[in-house]
Amino acid sequence: MISSGKLGLRFRQIEVPGFPMEGLSIEFSTIFKGRPFNDVNGADDMDYTRSGSDILVRIDPGEEIHTALQQLADDLGFDAAAITSGIGRTRNNQYGYMNEEGVYKKRLLASPSELVSLSGNIARTESGESFTHIHCCWSDDDNHVHAGHMFQSTVHVVAEIHIRVMEQASMMRCPLDGLELLGLEFD
Repeated sequence: MISSGKLGLRFRQIEVPGFPMEGLSIEFSTIFKGRPFNDVNGADDMDYTRSGSDILVRIDPGEEIHTALQQLADDLGFDAAAITSGIGRTRNNQYGYMNEEGVYKKRLLASPSELVSLSGNIARTESGESFTHIHCCWSDDDNHVHAGHMFQSTVHVVAEIHIRVMEQASMMRCPLDGLELLGLEFD
């Protein structure tokens, strides 16, 4: 093992068999600590740490972001939160916008892409289910930006998301006449 110094990350050095340059090695960080990668052997290892109202969430390969964050809200029992930032690498990103008629137009960015920005909120529906409203920006491998309302996004490598729980607030998502969007109401 090789230490990376101040950060305390550890690397494993391996030889690449059959590679034309003798003695060349590639270093892989062991930061995943044996976790599944890209759906190998399943995933569902979301983890988080909390400090007061702040939660930092790590979502692992194969997990869908909305589903993971809604499960976190249910597990921790909060009704209102701001999703302040998110980064990572995701795939099967379904995103879009709402047109003038109040109808969502969807697009698909299927290939793995860098999640460069994510924000939104977590509330409850009238039936008490957790509900996430998220907007994102992705950069594909040609550095073209894709952005909009996130309908679905599957983690490819990792997603790291910051949430600020609003302990004294209650937010509810309610249907709006003529729109696919659920309106946000406060208690």
